[in-house]
Amino acid sequence: MSQATQVNSVQLESVPIEIDYMALDDIIENKFNNDKENLIMILQEIQRNYNFLPHPTLTYLSTKLDVPYSQIYGVATFYSTFSLEPRGRNIVSICLGTACHVRGGERVRNRVETSLGISDGETTEDQRFTLETVRCIGCCSLGPVIKINEDMHGHISSDQVGKILDQYE
Repeated sequence: MSQATQVNSVQLESVPIEIDYMALDDIIENKFNNDKENLIMILQEIQRNYNFLPHPTLTYLSTKLDVPYSQIYGVATFYSTFSLEPRGRNIVSICLGTACHVRGGERVRNRVETSLGISDGETTEDQRFTLETVRCIGCCSLGPVIKINEDMHGHISSDQVGKILDQYE
């Protein structure tokens, strides 16, 4: 069986990840025409598929695009939008910029951490949530703000955290 038709299973932090090399070929060849100038967009597409950038996909991408692994790794670690670690199905971003901080952002963060049993940068054991703090989401007039996936929740108090988190599977 050629590498392009294999589906490998990789074990990362007790979470098995299926790497579908045919799907990677589709992304690299069909969507982005094997063009190394599209590296960031290719990485974004891979992350959309896996919710992070599994190491084997970066190695494969390096070979397919004839780009040194160190360059791909450098791009993947430079931009904070990329993650090399498995993340939850729902990404909870808590704004701790000045406007959100003075309006109670820390209290909201503390409640989220308590509710989920995780700290900044961690993922719940059931892979449901990953928590991250950010310096500004760009909704200062709505502070404090948390963003879950692409949903913004503004003017929230720590008392509302549980109800908001319950909306996400």
